[in-house]
Amino acid sequence: MSQFLVAALYKFVQLDDFALLQAPILAVCKANEVRGTLLLALEGINGTIAGPEQGIRNVLAYLRQDPRFANLEHKESWASEEPFYRMKVKLKKEIVTMGVPGTDPNSLVGTYLTPEQWNEMLKDPEVVLIDTRNDYEVAIGTFKGAIDPKVKTFKQLPDWVAEQEKDQGVLAAKDGKKPKVAMFCTGGIRCEKSTSFMKSLGYDEVYHLQGGILKYLETVPTEKSIWDGQCFVFDERVSVGHGLVEGNLELCRSCRYPITEEDKASDLYAPGISCPQCHDKLTPEQLVRFTERQKQMELAKQRGVRHVGASLPMRDRVLLEQEENASDSSSV
Repeated sequence: MSQFLVAALYKFVQLDDFALLQAPILAVCKANEVRGTLLLALEGINGTIAGPEQGIRNVLAYLRQDPRFANLEHKESWASEEPFYRMKVKLKKEIVTMGVPGTDPNSLVGTYLTPEQWNEMLKDPEVVLIDTRNDYEVAIGTFKGAIDPKVKTFKQLPDWVAEQEKDQGVLAAKDGKKPKVAMFCTGGIRCEKSTSFMKSLGYDEVYHLQGGILKYLETVPTEKSIWDGQCFVFDERVSVGHGLVEGNLELCRSCRYPITEEDKASDLYAPGISCPQCHDKLTPEQLVRFTERQKQMELAKQRGVRHVGASLPMRDRVLLEQEENASDSSSV
């Protein structure tokens, strides 16, 4: 039975004192046995946390005591095993890094569409549908007909947009008018910022999926869905499907790409060491390190204890994604 409640949350809001919020939020999370990562910046809050149901409820209630978070929305799902192993509250310059100064969803943003409105919008053949997520996320699932920019991080999206405009790609103007654009992401934060960016470039008709893919999968019945595949999530579940049930994918513990049963049947797959995505990209030093890590994990399993290294790659993936997409120093 699922026993860990997972809450994904974000809110763009001016937080002039965001640094002062770090310590008390961390203390409340730890007191309630809640783990995960929360990012704080001048522009707001972003992150995913998990723990006992009452612990999550307590943390959310604490956050909403601040008038600026009074209407903070979150998305819930359940995990059968603990998705995170530590609690971090980090200070950043952006809660999702696009690296374009002046992009502010609080003052300029696209039009929100509910999942039902989203389905209707995508019936329009003139709509340019853009998946704003990273390539490894798109690889396991996306909306039918969506364009994959094939970006490694969210910061690369503005360059992709510029290339499409310059090279007469999918975003090229026709008869002097920019196309109608619909954008989506996992939980809503990346498409809020990307639609703000598109509006600043002069795109008049820009739409995004309110609540992101997670809200869509939670509320839209399978028979009415135009989603194809699974949705990557940044915790140990790896992916979720319709109804936000846990998916059937695992994670390569070296490159942190999601892997299928077909991948595991490949001669290029070595548990904990490599997969078809990374087998030819690892250095000799990495191979030695990953082989030793896998050996220690197997020994720990035989002893019936958890080896911390088993969770490190996914935790690194969480931090990498949230920090690359949520700070200028290196973001679901």
